[in-house]
Amino acid sequence: MAITGAWEESLRPEFGKPYYARLYRTVVEEYRMNTVYPPKRDVFNAFQFTPLEQVKVLIVGQDPYHEPGQANGLCFSVSPGVPLPPSLKNIYKEMCDDLGCPFPKSGDLTHWARQGVLLLNTVLTVRAHQANSHKGIGWEEFTDAAIRVVASLDRPLVFILWGGQARRKKSMITNPAHLVIESAHPSPLSAYNGFFGSRPFSRCNEYLVSRGIAPVAWYPPD
Repeated sequence: MAITGAWEESLRPEFGKPYYARLYRTVVEEYRMNTVYPPKRDVFNAFQFTPLEQVKVLIVGQDPYHEPGQANGLCFSVSPGVPLPPSLKNIYKEMCDDLGCPFPKSGDLTHWARQGVLLLNTVLTVRAHQANSHKGIGWEEFTDAAIRVVASLDRPLVFILWGGQARRKKSMITNPAHLVIESAHPSPLSAYNGFFGSRPFSRCNEYLVSRGIAPVAWYPPD
């Protein structure tokens, strides 16, 4: 699936750069020679499900889940029916504590993406069973460009940065109209170091409402 619409227009300069040509060749070869996630059709789902003109929140993830059936092209999200990974369980725990809602059954976050929450991993592909295996092949440069596109938008936006890798993107967000919410990562290794109790969901919605923007319905529809 290709990037289209305003995203394609905004990111077009990247497609002509040498790093992107190398990235494209590498990814094509990886899919040919190895088992790679997510499925090819889902690699750019973050851009497809959340058009640039609809973005109001950006959540930055790391790289896709690397076990069968998990990755669906949206950071932290898994396909319907797939057991919840540990980080997503902690995200839901914090959401329920923050908003007073019941614990969701599905880990599919497509309903967030459809509401203007850009769920963007910094690396968009991964080899099966090998976390971070596509780190450094060029995806970071491409997704940094996407983050800069969002950060340059002249309207109030919320950036949710969980963990050290995501928090390093803060320097790109220079518009004082934007809200940055940052904390430890929701991973079981770090969630108790500041993620739990950070209330990102209510803080995000309070900010959006204060700017006349519809809040995000974080809890999945029935």
